[in-house]
Amino acid sequence: MSPRILLARVILVAMVIGTSSLPGAESWKPELLPPERETSAALAAGPPHFAAQAGVYLLAADGYRLARPSRNGFHCLVLRSRPGAFEPECFDAEGSATLLQEDLLRAKLSMAGRTAEEVDREIAAAWSAGRLRAPRRPGINYMLSPENRVPVDDRGTIAPYRPHVMFYVPYLTNDDLGARAGEPGSPVFVINEGAPGAYAIVPVPSAEAPHGGH
Repeated sequence: MSPRILLARVILVAMVIGTSSLPGAESWKPELLPPERETSAALAAGPPHFAAQAGVYLLAADGYRLARPSRNGFHCLVLRSRPGAFEPECFDAEGSATLLQEDLLRAKLSMAGRTAEEVDREIAAAWSAGRLRAPRRPGINYMLSPENRVPVDDRGTIAPYRPHVMFYVPYLTNDDLGARAGEPGSPVFVINEGAPGAYAIVPVPSAEAPHGGH
């Protein structure tokens, strides 16, 4: 299960904007967006000072394609993990080499028509075989876009979530950080606890996020 799904389980949401289902036995392909729209949305995930040099992945019929190479190690894209979800992210160099690769593989499998169960099995096999690997050092994944819409349960309910940053904390748990997942006002919490793709989530204080979109 991806970190975005696990994040949604601990988020307290004030407004649900849609409901859909994605049973494991069914396949689903995300909507393709105009390149200009997707590029702008992807870059909006990160601070403007690196947007001009960040690489950009755009979703195509066969998965994500690198539309613009990175000149600073960062790569941005818009994930759509469930129907109605919209998850702009910008990975640093370490995340681009590790955790981003799971997202690229998931998209490739989904666009090929694999069911959710098949995708999960192939992702698990890739981790087990070492084709996917955990970050080797701390790093950051920016999700500063005001357009964040994430799944909040396994039924596919979608809701907005405030701009935030995600730090790589492979195999850590909330207990390791003295954090309380989902507690109102918590300054930090861990998702995907104990797994190689664990993240420490830190909401940003401002309701308005800086962005690098055009």
